[in-house]
Amino acid sequence: MRTEPPGHERGAALLTVLMLVAVIAVMAGTALEKLRLSTRLSGNAAAMEQARAFAVATEALATIRVGDLLQNAGQRVTLLGNWSDAPFGMPLEGGGLATARVTDGGNCFNLNGLVNQVAPGVYASNPGARVQFTRLMRLVGVPGQVADQIAAGAADWIDTDSDQQAGGAEDARYTGQQLAYRTAGTLMADPSEMRAVIGMTPRVYEQLRPWICTLPQASPAQININTLLPEQAPLLAMLAPDTLSVEAARQLLLRRPLAGWSTPSAIWTGTAAPVEAGSQTAITTRWFALRIDVALPGAQIQEHALIDATRLPVRLVSRQWGEEP
Repeated sequence: MRTEPPGHERGAALLTVLMLVAVIAVMAGTALEKLRLSTRLSGNAAAMEQARAFAVATEALATIRVGDLLQNAGQRVTLLGNWSDAPFGMPLEGGGLATARVTDGGNCFNLNGLVNQVAPGVYASNPGARVQFTRLMRLVGVPGQVADQIAAGAADWIDTDSDQQAGGAEDARYTGQQLAYRTAGTLMADPSEMRAVIGMTPRVYEQLRPWICTLPQASPAQININTLLPEQAPLLAMLAPDTLSVEAARQLLLRRPLAGWSTPSAIWTGTAAPVEAGSQTAITTRWFALRIDVALPGAQIQEHALIDATRLPVRLVSRQWGEEP
């Protein structure tokens, strides 16, 4: 004979069933959310990989354009043709766009020129470049004492010896800090390494960043006087031992002929040419900076690269993803 459970037991059974339904619903919702997130992450990863592939394709287009520029320019690279920092690129499937900009990548102070290579993998400080770097920092507003310390510290950071320069810092100084680390003892790969040099602050780095670069050579950069912009006059004034002001250097650049100067010495007509002018100025460009922006539905990526044009065909020697540090 079937008997009905008491009323209070029927309520407990119903409550148990409702709790089980609630738990299962929560578990199902969590699983669906994880599935949705996993699907979105997979989609984003695929979109980013596609964007990188388009960026690499744009690199090839940029190197071809740089090669054509050099072949057409001959022995003189100027701003004629509006190539510098002019956007060019290609439309992509689905409404995307890849845009590239090329600029003169050698119009800067090469931090790796703070040393000379005396043997394979062995670097010694270059005192002349250190003085020049100090002068550039003062010209862009860095206090003299701070500039002296940073220049010495940067040279010690790159050189391979353990001899500390006056105002500089070797391993003993860095390993004694709360956050200990060592000097590189080799060429810098990126200007952001300067952030680790003794004496550097975020404010000073922000002042310096537009003027410095890390070309893969242990020698000063050759500044192309035919592509140097008037607002980059401190790089020209840096070559003179406190005898050329930034404004005077700017006026020299404003008097540049439309087709550029035919010789590096032509810019100094009517003024005393600095000793360094012969080896650190040129009328052609050997390094080009490349910036690529790729925008796709669901993905955006930025690339900064360096093109070596010291010989033909030109080639890409470094790339960095993301915003410039």
